Amino acid sequence: MIRFKGKVAVITGASKGIGRACAEQIAAEGGRVVVSSRKQEAVDAVAEEIRKNDGEAIAFQCKAGIAEDMENLITKTTEEWGRVDILINNAAANPVYGLVIETPDSAIDKIMEVNLKAPFHFSRLAYPHFKKQGGGSIVNISSVGGLSPEKFLGMYSVSKAALNMLSKVMAEEFGGDNIRVNAVCPGLIKTDFSKALWENEQMLKHWNRQTPLGRPGTVEEVAAMVCFLASDESRFITGGVFPADGGFTI
Repeated sequence: MIRFKGKVAVITGASKGIGRACAEQIAAEGGRVVVSSRKQEAVDAVAEEIRKNDGEAIAFQCKAGIAEDMENLITKTTEEWGRVDILINNAAANPVYGLVIETPDSAIDKIMEVNLKAPFHFSRLAYPHFKKQGGGSIVNISSVGGLSPEKFLGMYSVSKAALNMLSKVMAEEFGGDNIRVNAVCPGLIKTDFSKALWENEQMLKHWNRQTPLGRPGTVEEVAAMVCFLASDESRFITGGVFPADGGFTI
């Protein structure tokens, strides 16, 4: 498959997990990928692995929520490859686990800065490039917590619910410029980010009982949905909020 031939995709939080799987899949299908995350050495390793597999990739350190970093990421991408076609807002933060009423202000600020404001700012930075070239696709990585509150992940759930609405708002406002915006809501996926949940035997059993498919998902399974929404195959789909959760939210 060469769905992404000639396309340039910027992916945040791409040093591991869902972001890395998306980068590898897009590169495998002919796209040029920009791998970004907090640590340069981590994204360098991912980009090098992609190039070893005959893909095209460059890597830039970028801390989601830091204005200068976000601006530099889009600027360097367009300087290197002349365009941006796809933006995958995958970077996320959740520094606390507990009751929402006990969440300190500093943690709330961090969660909202990375999970909501950063996708907004990245999208705003990419917008003029999309408009100039006649279209583009933004995929925001949300969570089932944005559809229904996750216990002890209260502010994280709030931030993802807001991200879902932001996706709809941008889809409505950007549609006239042929820019599509969608959100994907993973359930329990086997990543380092969610390790505390799926490594806990009791929590894993609870999840499996509540999920029709009876298991956690893989990063490749989520990446498959993200890549569909990023590709021209979904050219008539925008403003969607799609669970990727094994049926958990039924």
